[in-house]
Amino acid sequence: MIIGIPREVKADEYRVGLLPVGAELLVGDGHTVLFERLAGAGSGFDDDQYAVVGAELVDSAEEIYARAEMVVKVKEPQPAEIALLRDGQVAFCYFHFAADRELTEACLATGVVAVAYETLADSQGRLPLLAPMSEVAGRMSIQEGAKCLERPAGGRGVLLGGVPGVMPARVLVLGGGVVGTNAARIAAGLGADVFVLDIDLDRLRHLSEIMPANVNTVYSDPHAVRELLPTADLVIGAVLIPGGRCPRLIARDDLRTMKEGSVIVDVGIDQGGCVETSRPTTHHDPTYTVDGVIHYGVTNIPGAVSRTSSQALCNATLPYARRLAALGADAFADLDAGHALAINMRAGKLTNPAVAEAFDDLPRA
Repeated sequence: MIIGIPREVKADEYRVGLLPVGAELLVGDGHTVLFERLAGAGSGFDDDQYAVVGAELVDSAEEIYARAEMVVKVKEPQPAEIALLRDGQVAFCYFHFAADRELTEACLATGVVAVAYETLADSQGRLPLLAPMSEVAGRMSIQEGAKCLERPAGGRGVLLGGVPGVMPARVLVLGGGVVGTNAARIAAGLGADVFVLDIDLDRLRHLSEIMPANVNTVYSDPHAVRELLPTADLVIGAVLIPGGRCPRLIARDDLRTMKEGSVIVDVGIDQGGCVETSRPTTHHDPTYTVDGVIHYGVTNIPGAVSRTSSQALCNATLPYARRLAALGADAFADLDAGHALAINMRAGKLTNPAVAEAFDDLPRA
């Protein structure tokens, strides 16, 4: 198979879809790897590192998409890339269709086989290709939120951990999955007063056992959220419905109960976000303020730490990329239900149930 690795073109995206070792292994498997020049530069990987292991360096994305039978990248195709996709071509990357009708309709029109990192499941129902970036995003959500709380950024001027004689900040984490767990762990390590909300009691019991004493677990319901919001300095939106749109947990009216200069980091913004007033932002312009509350809505948080993120992502995706290249999309989907869930669309029809549910009026298989 001919496999193409294009340079990422989304704003402030510096990750790369394949490490040099991945190129070496795919070439060793008998495939041809096309690598767009400078695609690895943002993560600190030189073109020569790919060329020396057998990848063919090409000068343009147009050539990548024209020649490749399978395209491996990081973020969802941007408009200029969608125009280059073709019928039957396999695209293996993050898509997050449920939150973006325009992207979904545009990709359907190309006939591409969209194999999504975020919906591929393992035998235990976990999301192995979403997990590493969720770990990064969860940890960075506290880092970015703490920065937003500083007065020069418009925040309340609160230090997360406080100091002796001064109370620490209160951090409210909505969701106890991978993002929420990592956010809570970092916030707790900095000395904040942390509350984690989730609807899974078994998960809350587990977190109660493994987290330090400054992490509190609370069953998530509308009353609990509304009771805790006025006390929070930093809120982390860490809710996930695999493949589907995030549920809305914070309404516009709720903002009026929050502290002036408090911060919301909505990590689920690429799936629509869990806050009514959330909207996508970029690393260059990451925040905006509604009713005195700072909103951080960067859709590719891990892209800022591109080397770490590229290594973590490719460690997870490479075995599946090799399997997909060896088998093709049909046989890949036939392996088990978790592999089948990765196929979000093909031949102009939606194939993942959660994505299809988000768009009742679009064609489905």
